[in-house]
Amino acid sequence: MTNASRDTLHEIRFTNDDQTFAHIRRMRDNRFPHEIASILPGEFFVSDIPMVVYTVLGSCVSACVRDPIAGVGGMNHFMLPKPKEGGSDSWGESTRYGSYAMESLINEILKRGGMKSRLEIKLFGAGRIYEGNIDVGARNAEWVLGYLQAEGLTACKTDLGDVFPRKIYYFTESGRVLLKKIERVKNHTIADREMEYAEKIQVTVKVPADDVTLF
Repeated sequence: MTNASRDTLHEIRFTNDDQTFAHIRRMRDNRFPHEIASILPGEFFVSDIPMVVYTVLGSCVSACVRDPIAGVGGMNHFMLPKPKEGGSDSWGESTRYGSYAMESLINEILKRGGMKSRLEIKLFGAGRIYEGNIDVGARNAEWVLGYLQAEGLTACKTDLGDVFPRKIYYFTESGRVLLKKIERVKNHTIADREMEYAEKIQVTVKVPADDVTLF
């Protein structure tokens, strides 16, 4: 995508009668045939009409999930696997944690007519964008793969790890993904944002191929 195309994004107001995702920012972009829902860490989005879901990932993970028969799909964006064991985390069950983000995404798809046995799942993110000995992204990747195995689910596509942040555009109708890896040297802001987010949630951060297009 060219720099000139950035000006084609226009934020629009939520107009759908279903208010479940009224808080999610939505945009129009003349490069895409559908409305874009832009999600942040700790958010997820599901639609039973054709949509594009967009996010930027550092060490976080996004699961793109859809039922191709029911025509419903969505994406989440989580930063850490689960709350600390034995802790009294005041945020409780929150989609900022993978343990709740995955359940929330899948349950919303099932609620809208999806079936667990038909789910098509793709995983992205978990980049090593922090200096130091602890790889937060690797922990997220290990957790989400273990979660799918425990649930009897399989990812048909994964792009996890490496040292690059990623931009993701997910088409809920077709399952197509546009993926761009961002050069690490230009993206200290992504690491800074994730660190700030981690502090906000009171957690110390120690802890088929042709339908994915690189751009």
